[in-house]
Formats: sequence, C-alpha cells, structure tokens
Amino acid sequence: MTTAVDKASPLRKPQLVSADQPALKKQRTVSDVNQVDQLKQLTTVVADTGDVNAIKKFSPQDATTNPSLIYKAAVMPEYASIVDDAVTYGKGDLSLTMDKLAVAFGTEISKIVPGYVSTEVDARLSFDTEGTIKKARDLIKMYEEVGVSKDRILIKIAATWEGVQAAKQLEKEGITCNLTLIFSIAQAIACAEVGCTLISPFVGRIMDWYKKANGVDGFAPTEDPGVMSVTAIYNYYKKYGYKTIVMGASFRNKEEILELAGCDRLTISPALLQELTNASSNVEQKLNATKAVNMDIPKIDMSESTFRWMMNEDPMATEKLAEGIRGFAADIVKLEDIVKAKISAKFD
Repeated sequence: MTTAVDKASPLRKPQLVSADQPALKKQRTVSDVNQVDQLKQLTTVVADTGDVNAIKKFSPQDATTNPSLIYKAAVMPEYASIVDDAVTYGKGDLSLTMDKLAVAFGTEISKIVPGYVSTEVDARLSFDTEGTIKKARDLIKMYEEVGVSKDRILIKIAATWEGVQAAKQLEKEGITCNLTLIFSIAQAIACAEVGCTLISPFVGRIMDWYKKANGVDGFAPTEDPGVMSVTAIYNYYKKYGYKTIVMGASFRNKEEILELAGCDRLTISPALLQELTNASSNVEQKLNATKAVNMDIPKIDMSESTFRWMMNEDPMATEKLAEGIRGFAADIVKLEDIVKAKISAKFD
C-alpha cells in the first residue's frame, strides 16, 4: 500500500532536554566485557578515520574515509611519505595526484581491516552523474593497479539524485557504492531501489540541526532525532526486504551509538571507540530486523519527482546535505593546496 508523501515522516516529536534537567541515569548493570566488544556482538563496527594507526588499535571490520578525514591524516608527519609518493606518481597532475592519495590511504587501510574500505568521490561532482561514474572507475582502476580487488572498495558518493543515479550504473558494473550524507528517508529509499550496497545515514548532524532549531541543549538518547531517523530507515529496509546495508554515521556521543545497537553497521570515530572501550555497562540490542518485518510501515513509491518533493519539504535534510557537500569540497581544496605546494617543490 502506498501512502502520500506528507505521511512519510520518520520522526516523532523529539523530547527536549533543558540545560537544568538532571542527566539521565546510567545503566546499573555492568559487564566484564567493554562496550566495543559487546557492540561487536550485535553490529559490525567500522572505524571512521583516515588514521591508519588508530584503525590498528581498534580492529574494526571495515573503515570509512572522507575528504575531511584524509586531510587530517595527510598533515600528520607519520603519513608524509604517503603524500610524497602520491605526488611522485602524479607527475605534476593535480587531479591524478589527489586520486592516488585517496587510493594510497585506502590501500594502507585495506591491509588492516578484513572488510570494506570506503573511498569518496570528489564532492564537487555531487550533481554530475557522468563525472561521478568516471571518477569511480578511475579510482577502482588505481586500486587494481596495486592489487586491491574492487570487491574490497566502496565508492562513497553524496546521496543527491544525481549521485544515486551514478551508483545505479556503478552497481551494475560490479562497483559497490556507499551513499553518504543521508538525512532523509527519501534518500534512503532511492538508494535501496537502485541496489546500492550500503548507505551512511547521519545521526549527529541531524541532532545538531534540531538543537539549533529548537533552542535546546540536547535530547534524551531515545528521542534523539538522528537516532530516530536511522531507526526509521533500518525498519523500513527490513520491512520491505531491501538488501542495502544501513551504516549509522556521524555520532556526537556514545549514547547515540548504543541506541542503534543492532544496526547492520555503525561507523565510529576513534575518540568514541575509546570511550566505549573504557565503559562496561551492558549493551542491549535496540534494532531488530525480525521485529521490523511485522511493523506497520507504509510503502513509498520513489521517483525523481517524489524524491525532490520530499527533500523540498524537509528543511533539515536539504540544509544538511548542501552543508555536507560544501564542507567536503572545502576540505578537498585545503588538501589540494598542500599537494600543490609539494608538486611545485618537486617539479618546478
């Protein structure tokens, strides 16, 4: 049964937490196992970083990077040789050097994690379907040149309508994709219907928007709008049998992570992984695929016009998607400036 778009909102009205409200009580039950190891029994834990040494520390299944994380890693002294090698490879070609740098970090990460490594397409191609497809093919070719099979790589693409269409073609070619910057059920459904391997719905950035919009300091974990959004996407996917992996991302605190225990995957920063490692309260499963199948969730027929209308009606999703693309693009430019200086020093 298909419902009208205006009935499809995944969010209930959030419970606001004022500055003077007492903190929520912590779980009293304590386990002998830290929360990271408990979480790994319920969901696949992914490291959200370009720092190879941090990935080694936490032994995740997969790892995700983005331009912001690659920039942070590229300016660290211990990774200077990776940058220098990419500059040598590029022979003065900035675009080629940038692609090689992303692949070089991904290659190093692939030696540590047994599963997927996500490598992001230039965010400035977010509204260019053909440009995204070409860039993805180029990145996969570079990986294969150094012996990394394409089945180890997820090409990370912003979940614009144009990005979703690029992923549709790439998946047909056997190039697996991670659609990122997902803030809306419309984006999630569009990705699932074209057969994307994985999506990254954001949690913390949604909370940020609602905190500012409502003038509050925070939300109770169970009423966090970002948690509620990812939960709705997960339940929708399981209800209708979509195979696309749901990987919650962009966390502001460990409570958000724990409220999504049971999600297919969760990509977590090293700082929050450390917090979870230091904690031992029991971790309970919150998301359950079997229960989702029996939920009363209306089906939405997705099309380009429906996608664009639903995004138009969701100011949070529209604003955060645009902001995210701009942010990644800005970090690409900052990284390019570093690379340009090294190219000039080597080839001029």
